[in-house]
Amino acid sequence: MTQPLLLLTNDDGYTSEGLQVLADALEGLGEVWVVAPDRENSAVSHALTLSRPLRMTRLADRRFVVDGTPTDCVTLGICQVLKDRNPDLVISGINFGANMGDDVHYSGTVSAAFEAVILGVPAIAVSQVVGEGFSFHFAAKFARLLAERVLERGLPAATLLNVNVPPGPPAGIAFCRLGKRRYTEGVVEDTDPRGRTCYWIGGGAPVWEPIPGTDFHEVASGFVAITPLQLDMTDHQLLATLQREAAQWRLSAR
Repeated sequence: MTQPLLLLTNDDGYTSEGLQVLADALEGLGEVWVVAPDRENSAVSHALTLSRPLRMTRLADRRFVVDGTPTDCVTLGICQVLKDRNPDLVISGINFGANMGDDVHYSGTVSAAFEAVILGVPAIAVSQVVGEGFSFHFAAKFARLLAERVLERGLPAATLLNVNVPPGPPAGIAFCRLGKRRYTEGVVEDTDPRGRTCYWIGGGAPVWEPIPGTDFHEVASGFVAITPLQLDMTDHQLLATLQREAAQWRLSAR
């Protein structure tokens, strides 16, 4: 019987502990391949490198490093490294830190999983919330269990699972929606060593809204939060309203 083909990546870089622990945990479940960035790429979102050629280096058997983004890595992994064999599942992570609520739009971890979905491969993004006594090992163990279920049951087309693991022993598992957060200081003005003004984006600590049923609320309550995310960002409710009211807008393309 052919083993499942698993492709792993992340946005923290090839040498990150989370990726290594994840790869070790998945050995035996399937044939594990790793294609990951050569350095940290946090908050690069869904960036593809189009302005220069990419370099990919084989470090070991089924292990590759790329001088590009997480999305580059998934594209190269599926279209080049495994071009004659479509992977059964892509897993992105384990990220150092949460990827919840609005932050999924910035996350390289989540965007790598989205790229897999675009290319027709089921995907999971896994993030470890950082706190006192946290360990990647439970997140890796849980990622393997979830991977087994996805390989057995599949996922709807154009959908991925976004997973956030609390820092302490989990109280259970919660399927939930995205939460909402804001930063206390969106931009921080500073001065560089030469006396010139410079700016830091996202300098303040995030403040999460404690909305029941959201990923932040569940993680704060000690649960592993699993949120299904769709590639289709269309607001179908508003679309239906606009289609009904189209004549009232009195718009013309001429």
